[in-house]
Amino acid sequence: MNNAPHPVLADPRRDPQQFLLDLYRTAVQRAQPLHTMAQHLPKPPKGRTVVLGAGKAGGSMAQALEALWPHDAPLSGLVVTRYEHIPPRPQGLPQRLEVVEAAHPVPDAAGLAAAERILALTEGLTADDLVLCLISGGGSALLTLPADGIDLQEKQRINKALLESGAAISEMNCVRKHLSRIKGGRLAAACHPAKVVTLTISDVPGDDPSIIASGPTVPDASTCADALAILNRYQISIPDSVRAALEDGTLETPKPGDPRFAGHEVHLIATPQQSLDAAAAAARSAGIAAHVLSDEIEGESREVGKVHAAMARAVARHGAPFARPCVILSGGETTVTIRPRQPGAAKGRGGRAGEFCMGLAQALQGQERVWALAADTDGIDGVEDNAGARVAPDTLQRAADKNLRISDHLDRNDAYGYFQVLDDLVVTGPTHTNVNDFRAILVL
Repeated sequence: MNNAPHPVLADPRRDPQQFLLDLYRTAVQRAQPLHTMAQHLPKPPKGRTVVLGAGKAGGSMAQALEALWPHDAPLSGLVVTRYEHIPPRPQGLPQRLEVVEAAHPVPDAAGLAAAERILALTEGLTADDLVLCLISGGGSALLTLPADGIDLQEKQRINKALLESGAAISEMNCVRKHLSRIKGGRLAAACHPAKVVTLTISDVPGDDPSIIASGPTVPDASTCADALAILNRYQISIPDSVRAALEDGTLETPKPGDPRFAGHEVHLIATPQQSLDAAAAAARSAGIAAHVLSDEIEGESREVGKVHAAMARAVARHGAPFARPCVILSGGETTVTIRPRQPGAAKGRGGRAGEFCMGLAQALQGQERVWALAADTDGIDGVEDNAGARVAPDTLQRAADKNLRISDHLDRNDAYGYFQVLDDLVVTGPTHTNVNDFRAILVL
């Protein structure tokens, strides 16, 4: 989708589902780094330009920089992205940066090796050098370099427990920062005395650069005590030596005001709000009123789905709080708390977009004139091959005809299994960017 033209919208009354998919594509296209990076690039330095990066948009960000950076200016470095997230190289574009792949959302040995190499590239930098850091969502798992006392296996266990706990992204990243040798500002601190310019694509509510990919290049205001409180809150065990290091502050991160960050710059080159606004503008051009609720919606996915359903039902039935026809847009990062499986029960599959759609469909109860789509803008919902799912007025009836009970699928967090049978999964493949959740509800 990296080089796709601005999509032509389907007629919402004739093909509401295609219309919603076109809005999603519009949102994704707005977040492509080739369209947004140029205005934020600094001038080449007197010394070297070293590129370091991590995230699900890392491949496309690297290619955009290669295309936009002056061809007569030296450029070298290393970027790590998720497996199968390197976009096809445009014909005639010389490769000047190395891009490697690793696992997400649970880190692997490839990510560990990449993080070690990236940190090693900071050695020997001078005040004449420039470090361009390309940071996007997913960088927390891809840029894994555990603190002393934690091996990769232990890091994987803690990360998996955080993902299944229902913790907010800010909470998860607070823990990740303090259990790392590269996150929470440590990468930028290692670059001193070189100037660091961070170009980032936001995938977090509030667009806080210290949360995006656990903020490897910006100072961290959270503390070891905060990280320890989060681990205790969600009952996630850690080795005794690591607990002691958190308690005595040994694992503290660089803080705001640290002189090693003087002169550094951070530029948000794409944000969730920009993508939602682009989708809203496209809808209005098609004659459909558009309302952006927020780009910062958090909470349990199924519960957020129920709240959205209540609003959609009010619009469909009473024409309030919004007049029909309209599309209701929202973004943010919801969470899924994994329910314990009953003995012998099949393991559920799915992510937060699919879980939102199940909660929405259950609460809509077949409401007429309401269609919806929820998808992750990186093209991957959780760890599956779909971006999200669709909901229509006949979703529950079609499911009943196939002997599917939505409550059963909710009980085992099995959105993938539910919508796959209905042929209502949204499958796009990797989009090579990431500005978090996209949700659109059309009321005709």
